[in-house]
Amino acid sequence: MAVSPQIETFNREFIQKHRLTFDILSDPGNEVAKTFGLVHELPDDLRKVYRSFGIDLEKSNADGLWCLPMPARYVIDQNSVVRSADVNPDYTVRPEPDETVEFLRKMIKPS
Repeated sequence: MAVSPQIETFNREFIQKHRLTFDILSDPGNEVAKTFGLVHELPDDLRKVYRSFGIDLEKSNADGLWCLPMPARYVIDQNSVVRSADVNPDYTVRPEPDETVEFLRKMIKPS
């Protein structure tokens, strides 16, 4: 599962376009991301770059802002305890899915 500040319409289109096999939940206004301290506002020069690629965060996020959350991965157990957290301000550095799967396997493996 993933969480995005995009409105549901854009999330559905993204899922279909990229043939994703997982859900993307909508986080209007980055409210959940704000609670984790992940939100940052894009500077003007980066906004221009995004616009040159046809990306309009004001429209896709429907909040009139140019804010994004940093990519993050949290593994939360059934008791709502965060067992693993991985956040990097460099959006090109992301946790490998295999690492997440391995962590989950170790977490559910009986001792």
